[in-house]
Amino acid sequence: MAGHDDSVSSEKKSSEAVNDIPTFNAENMQNNMKAVYYSRTFMSIMGGVIAGILGFTGLNGFIFYFLVMAITSVGLIAKAGFSIHSYFDSWNQIILDGILGGLMSFVLFWTFAYDIVHIF
Repeated sequence: MAGHDDSVSSEKKSSEAVNDIPTFNAENMQNNMKAVYYSRTFMSIMGGVIAGILGFTGLNGFIFYFLVMAITSVGLIAKAGFSIHSYFDSWNQIILDGILGGLMSFVLFWTFAYDIVHIF
């Protein structure tokens, strides 16, 4: 009987070890990344409009963009409840992904808003 109990307890330990490995659903991960990209794109557009209205030019506009992206990253981390590994593979996905892609939208709306407010 003791041998049987030992094997049962070892099977429980091995099954508990398997349950400790985090599992991710690929579809949920894709939806999370889509939400990150959409929020970064939206904030890029809004940041570009604000930078244009405030009249930022040159390096000041790009500094403003990276400040907006830093605030967006903090907001996304807060939205995830500061437990990034529950929703994403790594910190890089929520902090860095989509920053350069949003730069094009930022520049487009930055110049558009600047032209409308300050030139015309």
